[in-house]
Amino acid sequence: MADIKAPVFPESVADGTIVEWHVTEGQQVNRDDLLAEIETDKVVLEVVAPDDGVVTKIVKQVDDTVLSDELIAQFEAGASAGEAPAVETDQPAAPVQEKQAADGGEPVQATDKKDEADHKDQSPAVRKAAKESGVDPKEVEGSGRGGRVTKTDMANPTLKSDSSIKSDSGRPVAESMGERTEKRVPMTRLRKRVAERLLSASQDTAMLTTFNEVNMKPLMDMRAKYKEKFEKRHGVRLGFMSLFIKAATEALKRFPAVNASLDGDDIVYHGFYDIGVAVSSDRGLVVPVLRDTDRMSMADVESTIREFGSKAQQGKLGLEDMTGGTFTISNGGVFGSLMSTPILNPPQTAILGMHAINDRPMAVDGKVEILPMMYLALSYDHRMIDGKEAVQFLVTIKELVEDPAMLLLDL
Repeated sequence: MADIKAPVFPESVADGTIVEWHVTEGQQVNRDDLLAEIETDKVVLEVVAPDDGVVTKIVKQVDDTVLSDELIAQFEAGASAGEAPAVETDQPAAPVQEKQAADGGEPVQATDKKDEADHKDQSPAVRKAAKESGVDPKEVEGSGRGGRVTKTDMANPTLKSDSSIKSDSGRPVAESMGERTEKRVPMTRLRKRVAERLLSASQDTAMLTTFNEVNMKPLMDMRAKYKEKFEKRHGVRLGFMSLFIKAATEALKRFPAVNASLDGDDIVYHGFYDIGVAVSSDRGLVVPVLRDTDRMSMADVESTIREFGSKAQQGKLGLEDMTGGTFTISNGGVFGSLMSTPILNPPQTAILGMHAINDRPMAVDGKVEILPMMYLALSYDHRMIDGKEAVQFLVTIKELVEDPAMLLLDL
């Protein structure tokens, strides 16, 4: 008998919550099969099978809080589903209940094996709640990953629109109110953590935002000219984010205060450039970090961003991917945002916001031209950065983006 334990969390993570079991007790699994997912304040961690065998007992259920390296299940290596030994439980096994048919026929077992098979894909906690409440999980709106029904959903069930579930007493457990329906879902740990950090940033910093606009035509022309050659040579598409990251890196070199952070009463000036890129996922906003961007090529930047985006959508970003960072870039333009004031990511002292590209009439050499323009926003901690530095930093990014050759010529 072997123990399945929660991963060892870093010091910054106190505990986690089991959000989903992918197996049931007595199920046979292969080595490295996914057993469970544990959500922490930052990422979702996967627990996999250490070897071929059978999960004999699930100790921690969905929505239970677990500590670092805590026992969550028991496992029998080398066993098959029919060979797994019985596991002692805290309560004696209930005898099989039988009832006599009204016409004096054969006794009928109370346990409906077909029903158990129908709900085999549900977690033990959900099956238990279904048995106690008489609510069929298949008729409940699920808030879990992929629409999976959780223990919380069963505690306050919201029935699907075509559902007509009734409790054992015959009364509806939940009622549809036509178009005026409500659904109460608890915050995930990640969403709670994001909310706490955003509130802390607005309350504990002297945050100010400065704006500018950038002509995207030179960059768009360069991209149109070289994108096919770039993709053919490097195997990755050429986007706008790589040039903005390279421009931000150069601007950070010129204005070290923007690349600094506060540690109590000390100012920490970083001699490296680790830029976080805000990525939206189904679980919330995450900020993976590109390390040493001054040493990365544009192809390296593009491939790394693509990898982070794929990991974020699959929930596979690790803690090491999001630890640290000296500066952050958020691109709300991909969702159509025209202008916003991005919120700081403490202990960083600044964050750059990119926005949608729109054609606008602009005065150029006394004439009106229609140009693709983007608003840029730099939010910064005024305790650390003076307005002059913030404005010059943003102007530097504007100049480098409007004339990309300056980056190549180191001007």
